[in-house]
Amino acid sequence: MIIEQLYTGCLAQGAYYIESDGEAAVIDPLRETAPYLKKAEQHRARIKYVFETHFHADFVSGHIDLAQKTGATIVYGPNAQTTFASHHARNGEVFSVGKITIKALHTPGHTLESTTYLLIDEAGKNHAIFTGDTLFIGDVGRPDLAIKGNLTEHDLAGMLYDSLHNQIMPLEDDVIVYPAHGAGSACGKNMSKETTDTLGNQKRFNYALQAKSKDEFIKAVLDGLTKAPAYFAENARLNKEGYEAIDKVMERGHQALSPEAFEAAVNETGALVLDVRDAPEFAKGFIPNSINIGLHGQFAPWVGALIPDLKQPIALVTPVGQEEETVLRLARVGYDHSIGYLEGGFSSWQKAGKEVDDIASVSAEEFARLYRKGTVIDVRRPDEFALEHVQHAENLPLDNLNDHMAEIDKKKPVYIHCAGGYRSMVAASILKARGFDNLINVEGGMGAIKQTNQVPVERTHGPAGAPV
Repeated sequence: MIIEQLYTGCLAQGAYYIESDGEAAVIDPLRETAPYLKKAEQHRARIKYVFETHFHADFVSGHIDLAQKTGATIVYGPNAQTTFASHHARNGEVFSVGKITIKALHTPGHTLESTTYLLIDEAGKNHAIFTGDTLFIGDVGRPDLAIKGNLTEHDLAGMLYDSLHNQIMPLEDDVIVYPAHGAGSACGKNMSKETTDTLGNQKRFNYALQAKSKDEFIKAVLDGLTKAPAYFAENARLNKEGYEAIDKVMERGHQALSPEAFEAAVNETGALVLDVRDAPEFAKGFIPNSINIGLHGQFAPWVGALIPDLKQPIALVTPVGQEEETVLRLARVGYDHSIGYLEGGFSSWQKAGKEVDDIASVSAEEFARLYRKGTVIDVRRPDEFALEHVQHAENLPLDNLNDHMAEIDKKKPVYIHCAGGYRSMVAASILKARGFDNLINVEGGMGAIKQTNQVPVERTHGPAGAPV
């Protein structure tokens, strides 16, 4: 028996390849099919099933393409409705994969169709559960994403409590928990950096499983939830209704464009110029009106949060050699309309004598001397800001920046910072494209600012929410 977790850090997502006696199953695959096909080919196995724990909202799954390429059956749990061929498992239904068995446990709460898959080994012993977004390491799935009609987040949280206590917690303590996500995912609020654990440890240490009643559980899991990213609903729809084949998306996006062709394509299609270089490189020079979302941060989630239209044509500026990776990572979250990339990277644009813009940056030490003469914008999350922030700074979280630009005074210098510099450059690029010229990015963010010991830092709230 083989169980392999394929973890993708950008999305904090775990897919799983399971194999026994020449047959294989894949659980919650990402959109690209090559990794799963390669493993099956290497082991001379046939992919028999593609199990989906639920309709994912934070990424586009590869279930349809993988099934078409292998003949595998797509399996969802009860209540799932799809426009493509799939098997809707009954609660308790079992599936054979070689010498092992996979049993569907209906665990609604995160969504109505959410299903946990219990792997029973060759000896008939409960070995592992693949919990999707029902149970994470250190957390449980948020119950506010699948609200429909009269169904409320409280109703779903109650269902989640019942699912955990009736279907999962009665299982043996040595059963291994394999969740769909880890720390960094927006599908939960308290996930561990660990990507697997025993069920016994989760029974003892997961805060949500410590609740003494359903009411206490509901209060605990609903407290502190942030607004879901805007692209979640559209990704869930694509997973439910289908999407264009990944091979066609990659072919369209992986087109090299000379500076002249790039400029013409942007003008003709109205494409957004997305520059995925690291923030320090972007600041030195970029194509006017381009947006910087660095490939080496939480790229896909930030694209989803900041580009509202998944059908938006996108023209790419990437480090040389990372063009294909960029197109793929966009496709993972449903952005299928890349029209090509700047051949030779940004340096080819410069060599062609095209117009270039830049963003001023200052060190934390320079910021300490100058910030009182301008406006300080902190683009971190509200909870980060509340914990500690520069005195008199304004908190405009990056994911809400588009809705609050009118609050920023264009006449004064605007100093922008986040925790370390990634988000502040994203914000600065957006503001620059919207006509803000007096922008200064603070290198190193709050971490560097604190180290100067020259800037007053304060807290908004204490641990219990009282001002301090």
